[in-house]
Amino acid sequence: MELDLNDRVALVTASSGGIGLHIAIALAKEGAVVVVNGRSGNSVENACDEIRKSCPSANILPLVADLSVLEGFETAVSTHPHVDILVNNLGIYEAVDFFETTDEQWRHLFEVNVISGVRLSRHYLKTMLDQNWGRMVFISSESAINPAPEMAHYSATKTTQLSISRGLAELTKGTSVTVNAVLPGSTKTDSVAKFIQEVFPDEEYENAERRFMQENRPTSLIQRLIQPSEIAALVAFVCSPQASAINGAALRVDGGIVRSVF
Repeated sequence: MELDLNDRVALVTASSGGIGLHIAIALAKEGAVVVVNGRSGNSVENACDEIRKSCPSANILPLVADLSVLEGFETAVSTHPHVDILVNNLGIYEAVDFFETTDEQWRHLFEVNVISGVRLSRHYLKTMLDQNWGRMVFISSESAINPAPEMAHYSATKTTQLSISRGLAELTKGTSVTVNAVLPGSTKTDSVAKFIQEVFPDEEYENAERRFMQENRPTSLIQRLIQPSEIAALVAFVCSPQASAINGAALRVDGGIVRSVF
């Protein structure tokens, strides 16, 4: 399917690695001009090299900025005052006992996972509405509707993203702008794969992943970690003109972990 994204400018936050990098690759392959973001020049340069390996014709614009803070936001909007597509992918997580989680840890996760996207959306949604075309996607998590007790603060930020996404979608009524959320399940990023190997150090990785899914994600229907490229494929479609009827949605790509028909 042709996604018709040629020359659309797409900012993917935190796209120097993980799911964000794969989203950047998917959009570049569809002809979008991709703004690749990371906090250091080396990480952004390495990500651009990875994208060009997958897509030699990629049109890439580097953005070195910490978008979790106001200064990084100001760098982004001054360098790229207008984008057609915004993927709010920036996010962090940590497993902490609820009773030991400090106020500062709660504030920090909300600053990074929520406020960063609010700042960017407040700026870019207006320009999208002015031109009557745009795509905004929040990368949330299945934890938004399936909260993890060991990550109560993280889960809360992801639920908040769903509310923000739907609320912003209401502002697009009658336009060609859409705002949606994508909810990945457990995904095979480098950090997750390393964590699983550390949990089962005596197992070959394939067996370790299988045990992890059976013991820790028993409701998963695919019984494996999701590939980042699988998340990216859905995001690229949602960003395309072909997905013009999808607006205000929370789209699960969780491997069936969440036992719900809604």
